[in-house]
Amino acid sequence: MSTPGPAGGGEPHEVAVLALDGVVGLELGLPHRLLGIAEDDAGRPLYRVRVATLDGAPVRTADGFWVHPEHDASLLDRAETVVVPGVEGGPALSDGCVPDELAAVLRAAGGRARLVSLCTGASVLAAAGLLDGRPAATHWRDADRFRRLFPSVRLDPDVLFVDDGQVLTSAGVAAGIDLLLHLVRKDHGSEVANRVARRNVVAPWRDGGQSQFTERPVPSGSGSGTAATREWALAHLAEPLALDDLAAHARTSVRTFTRRFRQETGLSPSRWLVQQRVARARQLLETTDAPVERVAADAGFGTTASLRQHLHAALGVSPLAYRRTYRRPTG
Repeated sequence: MSTPGPAGGGEPHEVAVLALDGVVGLELGLPHRLLGIAEDDAGRPLYRVRVATLDGAPVRTADGFWVHPEHDASLLDRAETVVVPGVEGGPALSDGCVPDELAAVLRAAGGRARLVSLCTGASVLAAAGLLDGRPAATHWRDADRFRRLFPSVRLDPDVLFVDDGQVLTSAGVAAGIDLLLHLVRKDHGSEVANRVARRNVVAPWRDGGQSQFTERPVPSGSGSGTAATREWALAHLAEPLALDDLAAHARTSVRTFTRRFRQETGLSPSRWLVQQRVARARQLLETTDAPVERVAADAGFGTTASLRQHLHAALGVSPLAYRRTYRRPTG
């Protein structure tokens, strides 16, 4: 699929959002708020986001109001990306099936467009047979039911989102934001995605493989947390940072620091550091011409071999392949 949007004056990438009965209202609006405001450097919109129902009639949301879009399922015939927001209730979640008309529409769309589901929208795609044999994500609370209804799907119940090429799935609301920002990054690079994130006052990037935050307690506001040390570590990623260094900065024992860190982030300090270094390396690969050796040093990996190992573990690609894929040519 060619790069979406007017890279050189073309038309915006067509996005169709399919609103089904019981759609989650907040997720229904996310594509417009994230994809719909993405612009190139000249201020031209990169995506055209429109909402449809199967027959063009209003649908009931899960949030106590009705939605009456301007389009029916014929909108999907022209779409290059189709987004299925999460739903509450309905046969996809209860019985693992969808009406034949909906299944046919989604299968036809899947033959020509990129498919994206948010939260329980994965169950809709799975019920239409579009996730068979594929890796997928959904909300952690729906994982057991999903596995029971769709045993042929390779569900990963712990990750924020899964990018399987032309089919992408995410967990709950915040993970849907992460996935849509990932699409913008994938299509147009980090600078465009960062602008979208700033407009929405959200974090510009969280790794899709990061764990979903499942009922972890909120840390106390006593001032004894690890936020200041995390900020310090981000400013010193290029330096060797041992667990002892982090605990010393936080003025606590290693054991106490590790416990507090995991409570606040859901990760061990070492895993968090690797994620931040991968994020820094990705940013440098996307936005600079620095040699891979310099990227490895500035991100704190030390050697190109270490950078290659960690980037491949996180994303399945080498540094040069990542740069070719995600850095758009100038002009």
